[in-house]
Amino acid sequence: MSIYKKIEIVGTSPVSFADATKAAVAEAAKTVKQLSWFEVTEQRGRIEKGTVAEFQVTVKIGFKLEK
Repeated sequence: MSIYKKIEIVGTSPVSFADATKAAVAEAAKTVKQLSWFEVTEQRGRIEKGTVAEFQVTVKIGFKLEK
C-alpha cells in the first residue's frame, strides 16, 4: 500500500504554459523526493503594455510518502 501527499505551487515562464509547468515540476524536484504526478489546476498570465509578458500555472504535484 502506498500513501501520497499533494503540494500546490505556481510556475511561471515568458514562453508558454508548458514551460511554466516544466519549471514548476523541476523546481519541486530539487527538494521533494519521489514525485509521481502533476495536475494543472489554473492557467493565467500577466499582460504588459498590451502583450502577454508571462504565463503562469498553478500545479498540484503528488509524491509518495516514504515509510
